[in-house]
Amino acid sequence: MTAERDAAGRLKGEGWQTLDDEDGFIDLVGPMWHRLADKLHEYAIVAQPKHRNRRGLVQGGLLMTLADRACGMTARFETGSQLLATIQMDTQFIDAGKIGDVLITRPRVVRATRSLIFMSTEVHAGSRCVAMASGVFKVMRA
Repeated sequence: MTAERDAAGRLKGEGWQTLDDEDGFIDLVGPMWHRLADKLHEYAIVAQPKHRNRRGLVQGGLLMTLADRACGMTARFETGSQLLATIQMDTQFIDAGKIGDVLITRPRVVRATRSLIFMSTEVHAGSRCVAMASGVFKVMRA
């Protein structure tokens, strides 16, 4: 727990804030962190023991969850579309994430139309790229 507290302290000191999900899924896997740096949305999760797979490394599902939520939130922020649904998410695992890593992603809008938003992102642990992802998000009508 000390390493997690140290990482959380560093993130807070660098201007990161936790995202509240009350009793949602991200509350189970998080906390998830967010900050706006140089007008770019950045998201992070500190890899904890609860995130390990049977090999003791970060479970790929955590990397996919981080990429999906970060892309969806950035799509909302950048386009002003409040209701979105992920309709496709492609992920490539590049390297193993390790417990204790601070996993950071900086999604970008590739293209936005009236009904679809195309996103891409990379998830990094320090200087290592551990995953790349691209997603398509449907703009939902209220």
